[in-house]
Amino acid sequence: TISGLTNEPKYTHLRDLHKAIKQCESALVSVDPTVSWPGKNLEVHVYKTSFGACAAFLANYNTGTWAKVPFGNGQYDLPPWSISILPDCKTEVYNTAKVRAPRFHRKMTSVSAFAWQSYNEQPAASGGSDSFTANSLLEQVNVTRDSSDYLWYMTDVNISPNEGFIKNGQSPVLTAMSAGHVLHVFVNGQYSGTAYGSLENPKLTFSSNVKMWVGNNKISLLSVAVGLSNVGIHYETWNVGVLGPVTLKGLNEGTRDLSRQKWSYKVCSVVYYDIYPILAYLEAHQ
Repeated sequence: TISGLTNEPKYTHLRDLHKAIKQCESALVSVDPTVSWPGKNLEVHVYKTSFGACAAFLANYNTGTWAKVPFGNGQYDLPPWSISILPDCKTEVYNTAKVRAPRFHRKMTSVSAFAWQSYNEQPAASGGSDSFTANSLLEQVNVTRDSSDYLWYMTDVNISPNEGFIKNGQSPVLTAMSAGHVLHVFVNGQYSGTAYGSLENPKLTFSSNVKMWVGNNKISLLSVAVGLSNVGIHYETWNVGVLGPVTLKGLNEGTRDLSRQKWSYKVCSVVYYDIYPILAYLEAHQ
């Protein structure tokens, strides 16, 4: 399904295939087939039992031309590269290339029936009573334990009054690399930007100039996960969250790596965060 809707025509075409196989069940599980070749690239498999059950599979292996396959008292028209299923050895109930399922063309339409409200909330800060710390960047799901799709990564950066960017006005560049899927960046409580991964490659990099002042600066990264696959090769090793490196470039020392300094973590479970990152992620990668 796609967003809860059946994925046509694939859904119905596969459903009908299962129905056709089910109709052949008594013959398929009882005997081995007899195989014949009525013509070039044509093949017929027949399952016939002593108690009267019979099922036939007629195959046209030609990749570019239709074929008339003689069988029993008739002939059957098969499209290129297809197989027809006859559960009673007479009636074709299914052909792999004849798609009879409906086709739907979906389009996005605007909806004005909803009343939207916005909220401005102070971003989380390090040192809160409900947060914990580590001297490294941690994988998101290992921290949240599936209790939330949102995790704050927070750290402090001290800026000396001797930093060159204080005088020349050229703000330093904050770069944060994440395994996905969405990252919202706040510096000193002010929104600094958002970065998205893609369906093909969920990894992302946020890199932008950020305003910082002399003294202590608070960096808060809100990492958002929009789901992990539960199938595929080594899917248990897939991860999300800010795994780094996280760097600050444009200081007197050059580039400062923040990845191994003290980070605070806070699991975010506020409901009204839920819809925006997911919708924005999907909209950006339709």
